[in-house]
Order: sequence, then structure tokens, then C-alpha cells
Amino acid sequence: MSDQEPPPKDAPGPGGGSGAVTGAVLTQEHRLRKDLGFVGLTAIGFSNIVGSGWLFAALFAAQTAGPAALLSWLAAGALSALVALVMVELGATRPEGGGTVRWPLYASGRVVGTVIGWSVLLSVGGTAAEIAAIMQYAAHYLPGLFHDGRITASGLGVATALSVLLTGLNWFAVRLFARLNNLVSVLKILIPVITVVALFLSGTHGGRLTDHGGFAPYGYAACLSALASGGIVYSVNGFQAPLDFSGEARNPRRTIPAAVLAGIGLAVLLYLTLQLAFLFTVPDRLLVHGWQGVNFDSPFGQLALVLNLHWLATLLYADAVISPGGSAYVGVAIDARHTYALAKSRLLPRYFMRINPRHGMPHRALVLNLLVIIVFMLPFGGWQDIVSVMGIMYLLVYAASAVAAAAFRAHDRERGVERSVGRVPGVRWMAPLSYVVASEFVYWSGWHDLRLALPMVLGGVPLYLLLRWGDRRGAVPGGAADRSPTPVRELVTGAWLIVHLAVLTLLSWLGTFGGSGQLTAPYDTIVVAVVSLAVFLWAVRSSATHLRTSPPPVRPVEAAG
Repeated sequence: MSDQEPPPKDAPGPGGGSGAVTGAVLTQEHRLRKDLGFVGLTAIGFSNIVGSGWLFAALFAAQTAGPAALLSWLAAGALSALVALVMVELGATRPEGGGTVRWPLYASGRVVGTVIGWSVLLSVGGTAAEIAAIMQYAAHYLPGLFHDGRITASGLGVATALSVLLTGLNWFAVRLFARLNNLVSVLKILIPVITVVALFLSGTHGGRLTDHGGFAPYGYAACLSALASGGIVYSVNGFQAPLDFSGEARNPRRTIPAAVLAGIGLAVLLYLTLQLAFLFTVPDRLLVHGWQGVNFDSPFGQLALVLNLHWLATLLYADAVISPGGSAYVGVAIDARHTYALAKSRLLPRYFMRINPRHGMPHRALVLNLLVIIVFMLPFGGWQDIVSVMGIMYLLVYAASAVAAAAFRAHDRERGVERSVGRVPGVRWMAPLSYVVASEFVYWSGWHDLRLALPMVLGGVPLYLLLRWGDRRGAVPGGAADRSPTPVRELVTGAWLIVHLAVLTLLSWLGTFGGSGQLTAPYDTIVVAVVSLAVFLWAVRSSATHLRTSPPPVRPVEAAG
């Protein structure tokens, strides 16, 4: 059987839909404009990674791990590349708009698809966080926008206007989006580079990698804590952005892998140089109490003022709007693709799936996400409050994608299908490793964040039951939805994810990353790794069975060559 064989016209979709529904999905999918090349995709990935994180992470990482924070950046880059390569294979072999929420549904069924889809819907808060960061820094000029760690009423009005503007810029066409994003990306590279050069030219202090407690003044285990509490995970997050545009890419099999890895490499290189500049230019008088004693509200801006670089401080406060604004701009576009994919998956009504035939954009999805972004800023009200849980949502999507990649490979082997084009060498071992890595990143986020984030994610289970109950009520006797797997069978198929989330919550409470400490280090991290590997094997076996009994529709290979 060829991997390019089109599906039968009456083939049921993952939600039990009929061929007519599948045809409607493909009609909307074909309206997406394939206007993105390597440069545009790389700019999207880089711009999505480098947002407000570069303005904060160097300080928080140094406070947590000292100069050893450099190792944390290298580890985050290497592990992000590992996870990304697994997702690249999915994007190259199964290009589809909003693929990161579609692949888990295809591979593992509706329970996993709904829980992951629910996580993606919640992760719209990441865009709200970037807008909140703009409000916080804009308060340097307009104090009434942000006060006492929260956006004020007037600040919320400005944030709403900014959200409308970003939605409007994404309204017309993906080509316009790519061109504007390219311009923003140039500014987001230029200003941090100017910052690094200016700080080094202002004068450096020798021995910074060994003085003030040594290279690792708080122990090498602090490098793990810096991944989460230092803001490093959040800062390098977002490398999956080009994958969400795989359905709009020219020649996705060639451009997507290169664009994803190039975006990660450029971002990590930028973060490393910023970290070095921070380490070597902080005045000695501020290090009397070590790296933990260095405290800035706006790290690089205030450091520039301390060094009498007032022109640089002015530039940095301006860029504190540009960089988060660029990430929010990309985030609005990605959120719309996710909502489009969720509608295809029946997590949302198909009303939100429609692509405007003139502009090739999912306008209804853009409007829905605009409302979600505005609502999300109301209860949290600050950058740190929002980002403390957002990274966990993304990591769960990465973990589910690793299972999907392994399950699809196993299913192809069973059918005797060879997908040599688009395959990434080594994914057989990278998939389980990336699943374990993503789980560790979730665990290292700490009990303070997990006790909020994981129960929120598990809220996708009752949502699944509600949606499934509606499907069964509306099923036509003898129709495709009536013949779909029962809710009990689907719950059994997706039980691995529910169990894993529950166990991670328990281990976080018992562990040393903000927990009770009853499970001591390094045994807590080892236990998380062993449990994650066991769950991964269970998940792949369960997903392979699901694919064998309820295979997803096979899409024609798009943009081949």
C-alpha cells in the first residue's frame, strides 16, 4: 500500500465523520496559501522563541545557578533540538495546518486529542503573557498601565486595543504576515546584538566565571532548577512554530526541518551571548551577596543605567515593546491555526474551521482567540503569573507528539509502508528520549506551578465526556458516528495520558522541586524518568492498537519534492 494513496470517499475521520465531512475539511485545507519558504519559516520560529524571555532570563538564570547557567542554556538548546526533530518528522511526513494538535488525535484517539487540544486552547495565555509584558514595560513611560504586579483598568484597555491590532495584522494574508514578521525578526536580532556589543565595550570584569562562589556556586543541580525557575524553558519554548505552518509551506519536507533547527540555533546563540554579557558586566559592588543578591526589575535596562549607557537603556525600554510584541504577533497567528485544527478535531464547532477564500486565513478562529486572550488577562494580570503555567502546556504537546511519531512508525511497519521521504534518522530512539525529556521539564517546573497547571489540563477529561455524550446523542443509527468506538474503549485507549499526569502531580508533591522533599534528589528525577519511559511504551502500544482498529484518513502527500 503506498503512503500516497488517497482515502476512500466514505472514509470516516478521527471523530467518526463521514466522507462528506472529510471532503469539507479538505476543501478548507486547500484554501491555505502555500507562500512560506525557508527564510519566512525560520523567522517565524526565531520570532516565536525570542520574546519577553530575553529581557528577564539572564538575570533569573544567574540568580539560580550563577555562571553555570551557561550549561542550562546549552542543555535547553540540545534537548529542544531533540524534541523538535521528532516533531519535524511529523511535520515533514504529515504536513497539515495546526498539526501539533491533530497528530495526537490521529495517533492516540479522542481522549488524548481532547486533553491535548484543551491544553493548546489554554496555552493561548502565552500570547496574553507577551501582551502583559508590553504593559509592564510601557509603564516606564505611562505608569498608569501597570501597578503592583497587575494590569490596571486603563492598561487592560490598551492591552485590548493592542490585541485587536495584532489580530488585524494577521487578518489579510499569510504572505503579509510573513513579510511583517521578517521585519520584526530583524529588529529582534539587531537590538539584542547591540545590547551585547555595548555592554562588552563598556568594560568587563575578569574572573566572573570563577569568582563569587565559583562556576557553580549553588551546585550543579541548580542548573536543572534554572531551566524552569530561571525562565530558560519558557525562553526557548516556541520552536514548534514552523510546524504549525506546514500546511502553508512550500516544499515542507525540506524547509521545515532546516527552519526549525535554524530557529533554535539562532535563539540559543543569542541567549548565550546575552548571558555572558550579563555575567561579565554586572558591577562588583552588586555582587557582595553573590549572584542571588543581584536584583533588577528590568535587568538589561537597569544594568545599562548603572553603566551610564542611557542611550542603550532608552533603546531597551523601546524594545521591551517590540520583542514581546513580535512574539505576540506570531502567537496570534499560531493560536488561530490551533483553533482551526481544534475545530477540525471537533473539540470546537466546525464553524471556526472556515478559511476565508479571499485571504486564505481562518478569520473566525482569529476572532475567537482575540476574545480568549482578553479574558485570560483578567484573572492573572501579570507576565510572571501567566508564564508560570504556560510552558507546561507546551511540553505536554511535545510529549504527545513523541508518542504520535513512534505510533505512526509502528503502524507503517505493520502495513508494510515505507515513508523514506521526510523521515528523520534516529527518531526510533529520539521519540522515547524526547518524551522523557519533556516529562522531566514538566517535573522540574516545580510543585508551585504543577499544582495549578496539571489539574487545569485534566479538565480536558470531563470536556471529552461532554463532547462525546453530545456525539452519541446526535448519532444517526447505523451512521459513521454511531459505529465509532465507545467512550469506554476510547478512555481505555487514552488512559496512559491521564495516569501520567496524575503520577507527575503526585511525584511533584513528593519531590524536591518545590515539593515536600519526601522523595529526595536525585532519586526523584530518576523515578520520573523511569515512570515516563514505562508510560511511553504503554502509550505507543495503546496507540498502535488504536491505529490498527481505527486508522486515520491517509492524506495525499502535499508539496512533495
